[in-house]
Amino acid sequence: MFSLDRDSPRPLADQIEQRLHALIATAQLPPGARLNSIRQLAARLGVSPNTVVAAYDRLVAAGLVDSRGTAGFFVAEGPADAMPDAVRVEAGEEQEAVWLAQQANDQRAGVLLASSGALPATWLEDAVPAAAVQRGLARAAAGMASRCPPQGLPELRERLATLLRAQGMAVDASRVLTTYGGTHAIDLICRALLRPGDAVAVETPGYFLLFDRLRQAGVTVVPVPRRPDGIDLDALDEACARHRPRLLFLQSVLHNPTGWGSTPANLHRVLLLAQRHGFLIAEDDVQGHFHPGAPTRLAQLSGLDRVIYYSSICKAMSPALRLGYVAAEPAIVKTLLREKILSVLTTAALNEYVLLEVLAAGRWRKHLDRLQQRLGAARVAATRQLRQAGVLLEHPGEGGLFLWGAVPPGVDVDAVVRDAFRHGILLVRGATFAADGARDDHIRFNAAFSQQPRLAQYLQHQLSAATSAQIALERARASP
Repeated sequence: MFSLDRDSPRPLADQIEQRLHALIATAQLPPGARLNSIRQLAARLGVSPNTVVAAYDRLVAAGLVDSRGTAGFFVAEGPADAMPDAVRVEAGEEQEAVWLAQQANDQRAGVLLASSGALPATWLEDAVPAAAVQRGLARAAAGMASRCPPQGLPELRERLATLLRAQGMAVDASRVLTTYGGTHAIDLICRALLRPGDAVAVETPGYFLLFDRLRQAGVTVVPVPRRPDGIDLDALDEACARHRPRLLFLQSVLHNPTGWGSTPANLHRVLLLAQRHGFLIAEDDVQGHFHPGAPTRLAQLSGLDRVIYYSSICKAMSPALRLGYVAAEPAIVKTLLREKILSVLTTAALNEYVLLEVLAAGRWRKHLDRLQQRLGAARVAATRQLRQAGVLLEHPGEGGLFLWGAVPPGVDVDAVVRDAFRHGILLVRGATFAADGARDDHIRFNAAFSQQPRLAQYLQHQLSAATSAQIALERARASP
């Protein structure tokens, strides 16, 4: 075992990571070796468990350590997927939306998911303990033969309605529909409410899979710029007058990819424009669980008049459960329910019983509090390191998972993200989040993964080299 230098300016978590990294690199900890549990290592080194968790998180993110749930942490045995590249099935082209979603979920060993839309697995391991799964199944009278009502278990819908009422929304169980997550909610809305030729307004930048789903539906996508305080109201008004959109997709809280919020004044104006121009609003609140405060939402202001609200527990609690929910007026819920039955029939009873157990046991709020604390610390660390590496963070956002940073002027962001992937770092360029594909010098950073020194070291080298080359080129052009 190693010791720590408590007089060193280097944080203890960094020292633990460095020591374990060296032991793994020199094969003193061979592939497959089991590491001390978090509590064991914390006791041996005389540090808090959170310090060990931070070090283990970084090693997992770097692909050096595997987290195997209750079994513990093990030295990685090499790439988990030994399939030759020649036979690998890729869902799309590099940096294209579907391809990016595949890379983030394939989770290849050794790839740092610096632009991922998900939390590290180690942050979610305790959210749904095995005992909760057992108790959830025990709630089902027919066990694994249980069926789930297509609208969702009544008891679960009532629990979800209670959560929404706590956020100021006038919702009861009859206005709630369960889904397989936020992306499934988008699909149901497209199926139920849109027809080829309809116009749909979207924020740009925005959620890239939404844009592809809308194009698949044969609608006209109308981009409206997103600002740090909300959607551009003048641009939205002009777009509505010109295109008469049927629907607006909007993220009012912790916008993806920027992390920005929306002021109450901005949201009030959006509702007025919806009334004036006669469009519906689909409010995406998938990221809202990560907000450290009590933000204002459209569904809260409108009482669900002209607003279809949807969220998910996949990101914040368990990607394994794949559950989300929609809240809307009864007539819209009925239309969405028909489409759910036609497309997937119903959601999984086991998933819903487990979520019901977690909510009933009161674990959800405590889990979110812990996540928000960890995200807050990660954002501070990631912001500092990214800025030191040369990334421009003009509007860091209100909290949550994402940081929206730009490369310095003259740096080719496309070249950076391509080279990063060749070096085992997944970055997503700003143009991917642009509804019209316009060039954008930003990169979406996941704060939880972007606190890794490996990313800062790579970016510092790349950005400084690119900036130096640009300066040399400009000097050459200026010389007689």
